[in-house]
Amino acid sequence: MEDDIQVPTQRLADTTVPVLRWGAAIGHVIMLMILGIFFAVSLYFSWWAWTRWITYWGAGLTLISAVWSIGLRPVYFHKHFRYEVTDEFLHIKSGAFHEHYELIPMSKIQAVSTNQGPILRRYGLYSLEIETMGSSHGIPALPKEVAIEVRNQIARCAKIKEVDE
Repeated sequence: MEDDIQVPTQRLADTTVPVLRWGAAIGHVIMLMILGIFFAVSLYFSWWAWTRWITYWGAGLTLISAVWSIGLRPVYFHKHFRYEVTDEFLHIKSGAFHEHYELIPMSKIQAVSTNQGPILRRYGLYSLEIETMGSSHGIPALPKEVAIEVRNQIARCAKIKEVDE
């Protein structure tokens, strides 16, 4: 059986790195704003000194997290994420330090959809969501044509019928 299953070779779009960086940056800015509001409220109401130390530690940990999430993780994610669609399986491989392989049988796939948020829209990309009975799998940051082609190929192989809304 091992000889039949190949390592996935399809890659994400080249603009995946800036998309992931923008998403992480927005999340970290929101966290720093929440910590800033908490700090201002603790000063205004003269809360105990330890509450200010919590904001210092929180801001420090958020900045350290930002270095990983904005600077390094997107590059590693783009470099090591692969997918492949065959008639029998959907292969997904991810992970730079700990490789994670998912082999999803087409017969278990119940739904497949394309999604596009504001950051993905800015770069003309879509993400794919694949639903099975017990879990959900995703392929982020595909160009529109590729995302629709992969979605249709998965739907055809999994024999999913289109539902009119």
